[in-house]
Amino acid sequence: MTEFDPRDLADIIRRPIITEKATRLLELNQYTFEVPPKARKPQIKAAVEYLFDVKVTAVNTMLPPRKKKRVGKFQGYKPQYKKAIVTLAEGNSITLFPDV
Repeated sequence: MTEFDPRDLADIIRRPIITEKATRLLELNQYTFEVPPKARKPQIKAAVEYLFDVKVTAVNTMLPPRKKKRVGKFQGYKPQYKKAIVTLAEGNSITLFPDV
């Protein structure tokens, strides 16, 4: 397995995605993150294991279609991103909502 530089791993996980479906996946010990479009599954797995100190069993990725954005008469697209659904081993968890 290829070793990754820990300084680069922090840039792979951009933010957690909190939607209704992602909240349902939390019950199955699956967490959803936004990652750069060029990030690969081994990099995502290494980043989650390094940043959150957990054991990852599976990584599923998807590239959602770009959405159109219009400002006045100018039309463009929202930035491209990749969604990664990470399945953790039994007994591991990530605290997305710390106690307030």
